[in-house]
Amino acid sequence: MIKKSNILLCSITLAALLSGCGTTGVQAPVVERHPSGSSAAASDPRDRDPAYYTVKRGDTLLRIALEHGQNYRDLVAWNDLSNPNDIKVDQVLRVLPPNGDTGGAQTSAIVMPPVTEVKPAAPAVPKKTGPRGEKRAYSDATLAELRADGGNGDVKPAPAPAPAVTTAPAAAAAPAASAPGDEKISWMWPSEGKVIGTFDEGKNKGVDIAGKAGQQVVAAGAGKVMYAGSGIRGYGNLVIVKHSNSLLSAYAHNRSILVKEGQNVNKGQAIAEMGDSDADRVKLHFEIRQQGKPVDPSKFLPNR
Repeated sequence: MIKKSNILLCSITLAALLSGCGTTGVQAPVVERHPSGSSAAASDPRDRDPAYYTVKRGDTLLRIALEHGQNYRDLVAWNDLSNPNDIKVDQVLRVLPPNGDTGGAQTSAIVMPPVTEVKPAAPAVPKKTGPRGEKRAYSDATLAELRADGGNGDVKPAPAPAPAVTTAPAAAAAPAASAPGDEKISWMWPSEGKVIGTFDEGKNKGVDIAGKAGQQVVAAGAGKVMYAGSGIRGYGNLVIVKHSNSLLSAYAHNRSILVKEGQNVNKGQAIAEMGDSDADRVKLHFEIRQQGKPVDPSKFLPNR
């Protein structure tokens, strides 16, 4: 009797153990977690407003200003930047004037009488496009130095330009999509020489003109010098002239710069000497930008 009871008890215990092993356990739920910082930046409503720009990796204040057709000093003021060297990825910056202000550089098109220019001859050369990659990287120390010395950058001094002796060419008709006041701007070629690189959106943001070292570079139109220095990577010694609230012109790779920031210049006035700074040969890279966007200079310049 006792033996049968023990056998029955063992059978019940074994059945209970087998039942427990066959039971499926309850799993903990899986929760996806997203970084809060990136979501907050992406949902910032200002990202969809053209008056604002979100800083990306590799940006500099000078580059952002150029791409939006603004003076970098205005960006400093509009964004209350205590240290313009210290901008961070995902930081949102105002790139258009607040409350309809037109910024400090200029409020309307500058129209001045045409002046004459010296036209040195230039040799024929093979075709070449675009500003080349940098020889020296931009650094925060460079921008700090630019601000300290008024924006002239690290460029060689040059003598005053020679007196003008020849008549400037006639201006081309203004493009159809010009802003008010833009049609009053009279344009001319910034230097003599063979065009070795034409405008190609996405590849070459302007035109390249071959020439000799020291050859005169002149303002293509009347305006105000918005930038003069070497702080923008890939452009070497650079001059930017603002002609109206929407139009500016840029002159890159110069050997030396003859003007300063804030200086008013006439059409045809010498502003630089051609060189090969940050380039693989002596040439002038010339751009016209409308609302910060590169446009084909041939639509503004006269035929030649």
